[in-house]
Amino acid sequence: MDSHAHDQSQHFDYDVIIVGSGFGGSVAALRLSEKGYRVAVLEKGKRWTEDSYPRSNWNLPKSFWFPWASCYGAWSLHLLREVLILHGVGVGGGSLLYANTHFAPPDTVWDDPQWKDLEDWRSIMPEHYATARRMLGTTPNPQFGPADEALKNAAVRRGRGDTFTPTDVGVFFGEPDVEVPDPYFGGNGPARTGCTFCGACMVGCRKGAKNTLDKNYLYLAEKLGATVIPETLVHCVEPLEGGGYRIKWKSSTRRFFREKGQFTAAKVVLSAGVLGTVSLLMKCREAGNLKNVSDQLGNVVRTNSEVMLGITSYSRNDLWEGVAITSKAEMDEVTHMEPVRFPPGSDVMLLLGTIMTKGGGSIPRALRWVAQIFRHPLRFLRVTWPFGKAARSTILLVMQTVDNHTRLVRRRQLLWPFSKAITSHPDPNQPGIPSYIPIANEVAYEMAEELKAEPQSGLNEVLLDTSTTAHILGGCAIAADVDSGVVDSSGEVFGHPGLYVMDGSLIGANLGVNPSLTITALAEHIADRFPEKD
Repeated sequence: MDSHAHDQSQHFDYDVIIVGSGFGGSVAALRLSEKGYRVAVLEKGKRWTEDSYPRSNWNLPKSFWFPWASCYGAWSLHLLREVLILHGVGVGGGSLLYANTHFAPPDTVWDDPQWKDLEDWRSIMPEHYATARRMLGTTPNPQFGPADEALKNAAVRRGRGDTFTPTDVGVFFGEPDVEVPDPYFGGNGPARTGCTFCGACMVGCRKGAKNTLDKNYLYLAEKLGATVIPETLVHCVEPLEGGGYRIKWKSSTRRFFREKGQFTAAKVVLSAGVLGTVSLLMKCREAGNLKNVSDQLGNVVRTNSEVMLGITSYSRNDLWEGVAITSKAEMDEVTHMEPVRFPPGSDVMLLLGTIMTKGGGSIPRALRWVAQIFRHPLRFLRVTWPFGKAARSTILLVMQTVDNHTRLVRRRQLLWPFSKAITSHPDPNQPGIPSYIPIANEVAYEMAEELKAEPQSGLNEVLLDTSTTAHILGGCAIAADVDSGVVDSSGEVFGHPGLYVMDGSLIGANLGVNPSLTITALAEHIADRFPEKD
């Protein structure tokens, strides 16, 4: 490094600022710290510990992220025009509440025209998947329950019983409820406690068995000197004359007298998830701060072609036992299904379920729902009553590799026209994202019959014709040039040297499986390409 560059670097607060601490941001924090960079991670959510997680998601202020209502929990819900998005907020991002599930997608994902010719993905990604599995502590789930057997039987009836397998999960299956020294990183990681199969993975693991990012990537990054700053919302990124960036931030957990400030860095990595990263880039482009960002920003946003259904039994209360997701099966060439659970007492998310209602055809689904209520009022009341429902219920997570997408835009909202917000807008020339998948309903009915249960549809899917996803993807497409995408295959934003994206917004295809492993592996690829510190 020449003396001018050395002097300039001393004027930056950090070498690299990372916005967001999910799978991409946590990988960046560790790998760039290992390369000698002075790293800061800015996270709008709180830092959680085993003792601070809520015991039940009925504790709304500690469970859900609604700052306008003084709720600063780790679950965030965003209802857009076409989709209800569920995602995590906090130090560790989506890993705090995700279902621990690690699957690689079919290799055909890398044949998507958007990125097919940019790298030899099929050759380079296996190494990064292996690293991601090692870091996340991936291992097969050892315990099945009644819902797994019912899912397997549904697959067998379709001649696809061989696709039924236990999930690969990031959980420490040591002696239950017994703490041991770090079992993963040669003693450099934190002590861990064996899983008790309590089903609370998606409320917050109070045992220390779940391999959240603050137990691996972030933990090791902080040991190397990375600074993690929670409860800090980044609202502006602007280039500095001569190179580098200024980051403007404000407190995310104060409603009044908000603390504000700014940091400078030579490089910036955006890892705020699809909604956070795309929205921030759009806002900065509109303000003229990042005016070179591609017009492709926000295009080709995927929902993993997901829908969610439910099954609630009234003859048994053991459907909650196990980790959050215990098995998977493929019901046809494109449809992947998994049973999901919450622990007893954490019934709030099950308010999103309602009486099973078929879609498709010329009759609006909402009208069919009303007809179902009139035909089966007692069934409707039973599935609507939430208390005690989690112990008796299984959620069916359905994912597909089908090619469909939407796009994200920033515009003024009808109910609050005083400021812009992000929403979705369908592309009339492309297949829309589904809110009804017939084979999913078929399997739900079959599993409900076997478990002596009531099948359920998603309330928003029935009433609003909006899909539900916990895995929003895309919006910052990897591409060959600025006319066809937002970043290059090294994650650097076209037109803005030193500005990178490392999160799920890079993924331009429906993976058809839980994407956390792929996001981690892709972040490992980008971090590997990241220039060494001079």
